[in-house]
Amino acid sequence: MSIEGLTPKQIVEKLDSYIIGQDKAKRAVAVALRNRIRRIHLSDDIRDEVAPKNILMIGPTGVGKTEIARRLAKLVNAPFIKVEATKYTEVGYVGRDVESMVRDLMAVGFNNVKKEVEDSMREASLPKVEEKLLDLLLPGSGDKKDEENAEGETKSLPSSDSTTREKFRQMLREGKLEDREVELTVRRQSTMPSMEIIAGGSMDDLQNGMMEIQNMLSGRNHKKKTVTIREARKILTEEVLDSMIDADKVADKAKERVEQSGIIFIDEIDKIATKNANSSGQVSREGVQRDILPIVEGSKVNTKFGVVDTTHILFIAAGAFSLASPSDLIPELQGRFPLRVELESLSKADFKRILTEPKNALTRQYTALLATEGVNIVFTEDAIDRMSEIAEELNSRSENIGARRLHTIMEKVLEEISFDADEHSGESVNVDAKYVDEKLTGVVKDQDLSRYIL
Repeated sequence: MSIEGLTPKQIVEKLDSYIIGQDKAKRAVAVALRNRIRRIHLSDDIRDEVAPKNILMIGPTGVGKTEIARRLAKLVNAPFIKVEATKYTEVGYVGRDVESMVRDLMAVGFNNVKKEVEDSMREASLPKVEEKLLDLLLPGSGDKKDEENAEGETKSLPSSDSTTREKFRQMLREGKLEDREVELTVRRQSTMPSMEIIAGGSMDDLQNGMMEIQNMLSGRNHKKKTVTIREARKILTEEVLDSMIDADKVADKAKERVEQSGIIFIDEIDKIATKNANSSGQVSREGVQRDILPIVEGSKVNTKFGVVDTTHILFIAAGAFSLASPSDLIPELQGRFPLRVELESLSKADFKRILTEPKNALTRQYTALLATEGVNIVFTEDAIDRMSEIAEELNSRSENIGARRLHTIMEKVLEEISFDADEHSGESVNVDAKYVDEKLTGVVKDQDLSRYIL
Protein backbone atom coordinates (compact mmCIF):
# COMPACT_ATOMS: atom_id res chain seq x y z
CA MET A 1 0.00 0.00 0.00
CA SER A 2 1.29 3.46 -0.91
CA ILE A 3 1.97 6.03 1.77
CA GLU A 4 -0.77 8.29 0.39
CA GLY A 5 -3.30 5.49 0.85
CA LEU A 6 -2.60 5.07 4.54
CA THR A 7 -5.42 6.26 6.77
CA PRO A 8 -4.78 7.16 10.44
CA LYS A 9 -6.38 3.87 11.46
CA GLN A 10 -4.04 1.89 9.20
CA ILE A 11 -1.02 3.85 10.49
CA VAL A 12 -1.98 2.91 14.06
CA GLU A 13 -2.37 -0.74 13.03
CA LYS A 14 1.13 -0.77 11.57
CA LEU A 15 2.56 0.85 14.72
CA ASP A 16 0.76 -1.82 16.78
CA SER A 17 3.04 -4.43 15.18
CA TYR A 18 5.96 -3.03 17.16
CA ILE A 19 4.60 -0.94 20.04
CA ILE A 20 2.16 -2.18 22.68
CA GLY A 21 -0.43 0.21 24.11
CA GLN A 22 -0.04 4.01 24.07
CA ASP A 23 -3.08 4.45 21.83
CA LYS A 24 -3.33 8.20 22.44
CA ALA A 25 0.22 8.83 21.28
CA LYS A 26 -0.24 6.61 18.23
CA ARG A 27 -3.44 8.40 17.25
CA ALA A 28 -1.74 11.79 17.61
CA VAL A 29 1.22 10.91 15.37
CA ALA A 30 -1.09 9.14 12.88
CA VAL A 31 -3.21 12.27 12.48
CA ALA A 32 -0.08 14.45 12.23
CA LEU A 33 1.24 12.21 9.45
CA ARG A 34 -2.09 12.11 7.63
CA ASN A 35 -2.30 15.92 7.74
CA ARG A 36 1.07 16.08 5.95
CA ILE A 37 -0.32 13.90 3.17
CA ARG A 38 -3.48 16.04 3.01
CA ARG A 39 -1.36 19.21 2.81
CA ILE A 40 0.37 17.95 -0.35
CA HIS A 41 -2.98 18.04 -2.18
CA LEU A 42 -3.83 21.61 -1.20
CA SER A 43 -3.59 24.47 -3.67
CA ASP A 44 -0.38 26.50 -3.66
CA ASP A 45 -1.94 29.57 -2.07
CA ILE A 46 -2.97 27.73 1.11
CA ARG A 47 -0.37 24.94 1.27
CA ASP A 48 2.37 27.15 2.70
CA GLU A 49 -0.01 28.44 5.39
CA VAL A 50 -0.60 24.98 6.86
CA ALA A 51 2.11 24.31 9.45
CA PRO A 52 2.66 20.90 11.07
CA LYS A 53 1.19 20.44 14.56
CA ASN A 54 4.22 19.54 16.64
CA ILE A 55 3.76 16.97 19.39
CA LEU A 56 4.97 16.86 23.00
CA MET A 57 5.07 13.36 24.51
CA ILE A 58 5.05 13.10 28.28
CA GLY A 59 5.83 9.84 30.03
CA PRO A 60 8.46 7.79 31.89
CA THR A 61 11.41 6.23 30.13
CA GLY A 62 10.95 2.93 28.32
CA VAL A 63 7.26 3.28 27.45
CA GLY A 64 7.71 3.78 23.68
CA LYS A 65 8.16 7.52 23.00
CA THR A 66 11.24 7.18 20.81
CA GLU A 67 10.06 3.95 19.20
CA ILE A 68 6.77 5.52 18.07
CA ALA A 69 8.60 8.38 16.32
CA ARG A 70 11.23 6.08 14.79
CA ARG A 71 8.71 3.56 13.46
CA LEU A 72 6.54 6.37 12.08
CA ALA A 73 9.47 7.78 10.10
CA LYS A 74 10.41 4.32 8.83
CA LEU A 75 6.82 3.68 7.79
CA VAL A 76 6.81 6.65 5.39
CA ASN A 77 10.53 6.59 4.56
CA ALA A 78 10.92 10.11 5.95
CA PRO A 79 14.29 11.60 6.97
CA PHE A 80 14.48 11.15 10.75
CA ILE A 81 16.93 11.91 13.52
CA LYS A 82 16.77 11.66 17.28
CA VAL A 83 18.60 14.34 19.25
CA GLU A 84 18.92 15.01 22.95
CA ALA A 85 18.16 18.51 24.15
CA THR A 86 20.90 18.26 26.77
CA LYS A 87 23.61 17.93 24.08
CA TYR A 88 23.11 21.51 22.93
CA THR A 89 24.45 24.67 24.49
CA GLU A 90 23.45 28.28 24.36
CA VAL A 91 25.12 30.44 21.72
CA GLY A 92 28.40 31.71 23.11
CA TYR A 93 29.26 28.47 24.91
CA VAL A 94 31.50 25.66 23.66
CA GLY A 95 29.45 22.79 22.27
CA ARG A 96 26.96 21.97 19.53
CA ASP A 97 24.57 24.69 18.43
CA VAL A 98 20.92 23.80 17.85
CA GLU A 99 21.15 24.37 14.09
CA SER A 100 23.33 21.25 13.87
CA MET A 101 20.17 19.12 14.28
CA VAL A 102 18.94 20.45 10.94
CA ARG A 103 22.34 19.84 9.33
CA ASP A 104 22.31 16.29 10.66
CA LEU A 105 18.79 15.73 9.33
CA MET A 106 19.83 17.03 5.91
CA ALA A 107 22.80 14.65 5.90
CA VAL A 108 20.44 11.75 6.66
CA GLY A 109 18.09 12.87 3.88
CA PHE A 110 20.96 13.15 1.38
CA ASN A 111 22.26 9.67 2.22
CA ASN A 112 18.77 8.18 1.93
CA VAL A 113 18.16 9.68 -1.51
CA LYS A 114 21.67 8.78 -2.65
CA LYS A 115 21.11 5.16 -1.66
CA GLU A 116 17.81 5.06 -3.57
CA VAL A 117 19.47 6.47 -6.69
CA GLU A 118 22.39 4.03 -6.34
CA ASP A 119 19.99 1.09 -6.07
CA SER A 120 18.21 2.18 -9.25
CA MET A 121 21.54 2.49 -11.13
CA ARG A 122 23.27 -0.59 -9.72
CA GLU A 123 22.33 -2.84 -12.63
CA ALA A 124 23.48 -0.25 -15.18
CA SER A 125 26.85 -0.02 -13.42
CA LEU A 126 27.65 -3.74 -13.75
CA PRO A 127 29.21 -3.61 -17.27
CA LYS A 128 31.49 -0.72 -16.27
CA VAL A 129 32.58 -2.51 -13.10
CA GLU A 130 33.29 -5.65 -15.10
CA GLU A 131 35.54 -3.74 -17.51
CA LYS A 132 37.45 -2.18 -14.60
CA LEU A 133 37.96 -5.61 -13.01
CA LEU A 134 39.31 -6.95 -16.31
CA ASP A 135 41.70 -4.00 -16.49
CA LEU A 136 43.02 -4.99 -13.06
CA LEU A 137 43.39 -8.64 -14.06
CA LEU A 138 44.99 -7.79 -17.42
CA PRO A 139 46.89 -4.52 -16.95
CA GLY A 140 47.33 -2.58 -20.17
CA SER A 141 44.75 -4.43 -22.27
CA GLY A 142 42.11 -1.79 -21.70
CA ASP A 143 44.60 1.09 -22.01
CA LYS A 144 45.72 0.05 -25.51
CA LYS A 145 42.18 0.08 -26.72
CA ASP A 146 41.58 3.52 -25.22
CA GLU A 147 44.71 4.96 -26.89
CA GLU A 148 43.72 3.69 -30.29
CA ASN A 149 40.20 5.07 -29.94
CA ALA A 150 41.56 8.43 -28.80
CA GLU A 151 43.43 8.72 -32.15
CA GLY A 152 40.15 8.38 -33.98
CA GLU A 153 40.93 4.94 -35.37
CA THR A 154 38.65 1.94 -35.12
CA LYS A 155 41.31 -0.62 -34.31
CA SER A 156 40.61 -3.37 -31.84
CA LEU A 157 42.91 -5.30 -29.55
CA PRO A 158 45.17 -7.95 -31.07
CA SER A 159 43.26 -11.22 -31.33
CA SER A 160 45.40 -12.94 -28.68
CA ASP A 161 44.80 -10.14 -26.17
CA SER A 162 41.12 -10.01 -27.08
CA THR A 163 40.75 -13.77 -26.67
CA THR A 164 42.49 -13.69 -23.30
CA ARG A 165 40.27 -10.84 -22.13
CA GLU A 166 37.14 -12.71 -23.15
CA LYS A 167 38.35 -15.85 -21.38
CA PHE A 168 38.90 -13.86 -18.20
CA ARG A 169 35.50 -12.21 -18.65
CA GLN A 170 33.86 -15.63 -18.76
CA MET A 171 35.79 -16.82 -15.70
CA LEU A 172 34.84 -13.63 -13.90
CA ARG A 173 31.15 -14.16 -14.62
CA GLU A 174 31.38 -17.77 -13.46
CA GLY A 175 32.89 -16.64 -10.15
CA LYS A 176 36.18 -18.52 -10.63
CA LEU A 177 38.37 -15.48 -9.90
CA GLU A 178 36.72 -14.20 -6.70
CA ASP A 179 39.70 -15.01 -4.47
CA ARG A 180 42.43 -13.80 -6.85
CA GLU A 181 44.29 -10.78 -5.48
CA VAL A 182 44.83 -7.58 -7.45
CA GLU A 183 46.36 -4.18 -6.66
CA LEU A 184 43.77 -1.44 -6.59
CA THR A 185 44.14 2.32 -6.18
CA VAL A 186 41.50 3.42 -3.71
CA ARG A 187 40.26 6.98 -3.71
CA ARG A 188 39.50 8.31 -0.26
CA GLN A 189 36.23 10.11 0.22
CA SER A 190 37.22 13.75 0.18
CA THR A 191 34.62 16.44 0.30
CA MET A 192 35.61 20.02 0.90
CA PRO A 193 34.86 20.73 4.57
CA SER A 194 32.02 23.21 4.98
CA MET A 195 32.23 26.33 7.08
CA GLU A 196 29.91 24.78 9.68
CA ILE A 197 32.94 23.15 11.32
CA ILE A 198 34.02 26.61 12.41
CA ALA A 199 30.72 27.82 13.83
CA GLY A 200 28.92 25.39 16.09
CA GLY A 201 30.78 22.26 15.13
CA SER A 202 32.20 19.92 17.72
CA MET A 203 35.91 19.38 18.24
CA ASP A 204 35.65 16.10 16.30
CA ASP A 205 34.10 17.96 13.34
CA LEU A 206 36.93 20.49 13.43
CA GLN A 207 39.64 17.81 13.59
CA ASN A 208 38.08 15.81 10.74
CA GLY A 209 37.78 18.93 8.63
CA MET A 210 41.41 19.88 9.20
CA MET A 211 42.48 16.32 8.34
CA GLU A 212 40.56 16.51 5.04
CA ILE A 213 42.25 19.80 4.14
CA GLN A 214 45.66 18.34 5.02
CA ASN A 215 45.06 15.28 2.84
CA MET A 216 43.94 17.42 -0.07
CA LEU A 217 47.00 19.67 0.13
CA SER A 218 49.45 16.77 0.48
CA GLY A 219 47.84 14.74 -2.29
CA ARG A 220 47.18 11.79 0.00
CA ASN A 221 43.68 11.18 -1.32
CA HIS A 222 44.68 7.96 -3.07
CA LYS A 223 46.34 4.85 -1.76
CA LYS A 224 47.11 1.41 -3.18
CA LYS A 225 45.65 -1.72 -1.65
CA THR A 226 45.94 -5.41 -2.41
CA VAL A 227 42.45 -6.88 -2.37
CA THR A 228 40.59 -9.88 -3.73
CA ILE A 229 38.35 -9.56 -6.77
CA ARG A 230 35.36 -9.95 -4.45
CA GLU A 231 36.45 -6.92 -2.41
CA ALA A 232 37.53 -4.98 -5.51
CA ARG A 233 34.07 -5.40 -7.01
CA LYS A 234 32.47 -3.71 -3.99
CA ILE A 235 34.96 -0.83 -4.04
CA LEU A 236 34.70 -0.29 -7.81
CA THR A 237 30.90 -0.49 -7.71
CA GLU A 238 30.78 2.36 -5.21
CA GLU A 239 33.22 4.41 -7.29
CA VAL A 240 31.30 3.82 -10.53
CA LEU A 241 27.98 4.67 -8.87
CA ASP A 242 29.50 7.86 -7.44
CA SER A 243 30.60 8.90 -10.93
CA MET A 244 27.14 8.15 -12.36
CA ILE A 245 25.19 10.11 -9.75
CA ASP A 246 24.44 13.81 -10.09
CA ALA A 247 25.12 15.03 -6.55
CA ASP A 248 23.33 18.34 -7.16
CA LYS A 249 20.11 16.58 -8.18
CA VAL A 250 20.37 14.26 -5.18
CA ALA A 251 20.86 17.26 -2.88
CA ASP A 252 17.86 19.07 -4.39
CA LYS A 253 15.61 16.04 -3.97
CA ALA A 254 16.87 15.43 -0.43
CA LYS A 255 16.31 19.08 0.48
CA GLU A 256 12.71 18.93 -0.72
CA ARG A 257 12.11 15.68 1.17
CA VAL A 258 13.63 17.05 4.40
CA GLU A 259 11.63 20.27 4.20
CA GLN A 260 8.32 18.56 3.43
CA SER A 261 8.49 15.30 5.38
CA GLY A 262 11.47 15.45 7.76
CA ILE A 263 10.96 14.50 11.42
CA ILE A 264 13.16 15.63 14.30
CA PHE A 265 12.67 13.88 17.64
CA ILE A 266 13.96 15.99 20.55
CA ASP A 267 14.38 13.77 23.60
CA GLU A 268 14.94 14.84 27.21
CA ILE A 269 13.38 18.23 26.60
CA ASP A 270 12.31 18.25 30.26
CA LYS A 271 15.99 18.48 31.24
CA ILE A 272 16.21 22.02 29.82
CA ALA A 273 13.00 23.16 31.52
CA THR A 274 13.56 25.78 34.23
CA LYS A 275 11.55 26.07 37.43
CA ASN A 276 13.43 29.03 38.82
CA ALA A 277 15.46 31.32 36.60
CA ASN A 278 17.57 32.38 39.56
CA SER A 279 18.87 28.87 40.22
CA SER A 280 22.47 28.08 39.34
CA GLY A 281 22.92 26.71 35.83
CA GLN A 282 19.36 27.51 34.75
CA VAL A 283 20.19 30.49 32.54
CA SER A 284 21.98 28.31 30.01
CA ARG A 285 19.02 25.92 29.88
CA GLU A 286 16.63 28.73 29.10
CA GLY A 287 19.10 29.94 26.48
CA VAL A 288 18.96 26.53 24.77
CA GLN A 289 15.16 26.78 24.72
CA ARG A 290 15.36 30.21 23.10
CA ASP A 291 17.82 28.87 20.52
CA ILE A 292 15.54 25.92 19.72
CA LEU A 293 12.50 28.19 19.36
CA PRO A 294 13.31 29.74 15.93
CA ILE A 295 14.18 26.32 14.51
CA VAL A 296 10.78 24.96 15.57
CA GLU A 297 8.97 28.13 14.49
CA GLY A 298 10.54 27.97 11.06
CA SER A 299 13.82 29.43 9.95
CA LYS A 300 16.42 28.97 7.24
CA VAL A 301 19.55 27.01 8.17
CA ASN A 302 22.73 26.87 6.11
CA THR A 303 23.98 23.37 5.38
CA LYS A 304 26.63 22.09 2.98
CA PHE A 305 23.77 20.85 0.75
CA GLY A 306 22.05 24.23 0.61
CA VAL A 307 19.72 26.37 2.72
CA VAL A 308 17.02 24.33 4.49
CA ASP A 309 13.68 25.85 5.57
CA THR A 310 12.46 24.25 8.82
CA THR A 311 8.89 25.64 8.62
CA HIS A 312 7.27 22.32 7.67
CA ILE A 313 9.56 19.88 9.48
CA LEU A 314 7.62 17.91 12.11
CA PHE A 315 9.10 18.21 15.60
CA ILE A 316 8.25 15.62 18.24
CA ALA A 317 9.56 16.46 21.72
CA ALA A 318 9.55 14.03 24.62
CA GLY A 319 10.45 13.93 28.27
CA ALA A 320 9.60 12.20 31.53
CA PHE A 321 8.83 15.53 33.26
CA SER A 322 9.30 13.91 36.66
CA LEU A 323 11.16 16.89 38.17
CA ALA A 324 9.68 19.60 35.95
CA SER A 325 6.40 20.09 34.12
CA PRO A 326 5.65 21.21 30.56
CA SER A 327 4.59 24.60 31.99
CA ASP A 328 8.22 25.13 33.08
CA LEU A 329 9.24 25.50 29.44
CA ILE A 330 9.26 29.06 28.14
CA PRO A 331 5.75 30.04 26.92
CA GLU A 332 6.85 30.58 23.31
CA LEU A 333 8.23 27.04 23.09
CA GLN A 334 5.15 25.56 24.75
CA GLY A 335 3.02 27.24 22.09
CA ARG A 336 5.01 25.52 19.34
CA PHE A 337 3.99 22.07 20.65
CA PRO A 338 0.19 22.36 20.63
CA LEU A 339 -0.46 18.60 20.73
CA ARG A 340 0.35 16.99 24.06
CA VAL A 341 -0.04 13.30 24.75
CA GLU A 342 0.64 11.56 28.03
CA LEU A 343 2.02 8.04 27.75
CA GLU A 344 0.94 5.61 30.44
CA SER A 345 3.14 3.46 32.65
CA LEU A 346 3.20 -0.17 31.58
CA SER A 347 1.16 -2.75 33.48
CA LYS A 348 1.54 -6.52 33.83
CA ALA A 349 -0.83 -7.03 30.89
CA ASP A 350 1.28 -4.68 28.75
CA PHE A 351 4.50 -6.50 29.68
CA LYS A 352 2.89 -9.82 28.76
CA ARG A 353 1.90 -8.49 25.33
CA ILE A 354 5.36 -6.95 24.83
CA LEU A 355 6.95 -10.36 25.46
CA THR A 356 4.79 -12.16 22.90
CA GLU A 357 2.99 -9.97 20.35
CA PRO A 358 5.42 -7.61 18.52
CA LYS A 359 7.41 -8.83 15.51
CA ASN A 360 10.56 -8.09 17.47
CA ALA A 361 9.29 -9.59 20.79
CA LEU A 362 12.04 -10.43 23.28
CA THR A 363 11.01 -14.09 23.52
CA ARG A 364 11.43 -14.43 19.74
CA GLN A 365 14.79 -12.69 19.83
CA TYR A 366 16.24 -14.95 22.54
CA THR A 367 14.75 -18.08 20.97
CA ALA A 368 16.39 -17.20 17.63
CA LEU A 369 19.74 -16.30 19.28
CA LEU A 370 20.05 -19.61 21.14
CA ALA A 371 18.75 -21.60 18.16
CA THR A 372 21.97 -20.64 16.36
CA GLU A 373 23.78 -22.94 18.80
CA GLY A 374 21.22 -25.74 18.54
CA VAL A 375 19.40 -24.93 21.79
CA ASN A 376 15.60 -24.88 21.58
CA ILE A 377 14.08 -22.49 24.14
CA VAL A 378 10.36 -22.84 24.90
CA PHE A 379 8.68 -20.16 27.02
CA THR A 380 5.53 -21.41 28.75
CA GLU A 381 2.50 -19.23 29.45
CA ASP A 382 3.10 -19.21 33.20
CA ALA A 383 6.75 -18.13 32.69
CA ILE A 384 5.64 -15.11 30.66
CA ASP A 385 3.04 -14.31 33.33
CA ARG A 386 5.68 -14.52 36.06
CA MET A 387 8.22 -12.34 34.25
CA SER A 388 5.52 -9.74 33.52
CA GLU A 389 4.49 -9.72 37.17
CA ILE A 390 8.10 -9.28 38.33
CA ALA A 391 8.68 -6.46 35.83
CA GLU A 392 5.64 -4.57 37.12
CA GLU A 393 6.71 -5.13 40.74
CA LEU A 394 10.28 -3.96 40.11
CA ASN A 395 9.12 -0.82 38.32
CA SER A 396 6.75 0.04 41.18
CA ARG A 397 9.36 -0.52 43.93
CA SER A 398 12.39 1.08 42.29
CA GLU A 399 12.91 3.34 39.28
CA ASN A 400 10.26 2.98 36.59
CA ILE A 401 12.26 2.20 33.45
CA GLY A 402 9.36 0.79 31.47
CA ALA A 403 9.88 -2.05 29.01
CA ARG A 404 13.65 -1.90 29.46
CA ARG A 405 13.07 -3.80 32.70
CA LEU A 406 12.21 -6.87 30.63
CA HIS A 407 15.67 -6.88 29.06
CA THR A 408 17.37 -7.22 32.43
CA ILE A 409 14.92 -9.87 33.64
CA MET A 410 15.36 -11.96 30.49
CA GLU A 411 19.15 -11.70 30.75
CA LYS A 412 19.02 -12.83 34.37
CA VAL A 413 16.69 -15.75 33.61
CA LEU A 414 18.71 -16.98 30.62
CA GLU A 415 22.16 -16.09 31.93
CA GLU A 416 23.18 -19.66 32.73
CA ILE A 417 21.88 -21.30 29.56
CA SER A 418 23.40 -18.50 27.43
CA PHE A 419 26.79 -19.05 29.06
CA ASP A 420 26.70 -22.86 28.65
CA ALA A 421 24.82 -22.98 25.33
CA ASP A 422 27.60 -24.94 23.58
CA GLU A 423 27.19 -27.76 26.11
CA HIS A 424 23.44 -28.05 25.48
CA SER A 425 23.42 -28.23 21.68
CA GLY A 426 20.50 -30.32 20.45
CA GLU A 427 18.59 -29.97 23.72
CA SER A 428 15.23 -28.35 24.39
CA VAL A 429 14.87 -26.16 27.47
CA ASN A 430 11.46 -25.38 28.93
CA VAL A 431 11.33 -22.02 30.68
CA ASP A 432 8.35 -22.10 33.08
CA ALA A 433 7.39 -20.13 36.19
CA LYS A 434 9.41 -22.47 38.42
CA TYR A 435 12.49 -21.98 36.21
CA VAL A 436 12.05 -18.19 36.38
CA ASP A 437 11.75 -18.25 40.18
CA GLU A 438 14.84 -20.42 40.51
CA LYS A 439 16.95 -18.04 38.44
CA LEU A 440 15.66 -15.01 40.33
CA THR A 441 15.96 -16.54 43.80
CA GLY A 442 16.42 -13.85 46.41
CA VAL A 443 15.79 -11.05 43.94
CA VAL A 444 12.02 -11.00 44.25
CA LYS A 445 12.10 -11.41 48.04
CA ASP A 446 14.67 -8.69 48.65
CA GLN A 447 13.18 -5.27 49.33
CA ASP A 448 16.10 -3.45 47.70
CA LEU A 449 15.55 -4.99 44.28
CA SER A 450 17.64 -2.37 42.53
CA ARG A 451 20.74 -4.05 43.96
CA TYR A 452 20.12 -6.96 41.61
CA ILE A 453 18.31 -5.62 38.57
CA LEU A 454 19.16 -2.07 37.59
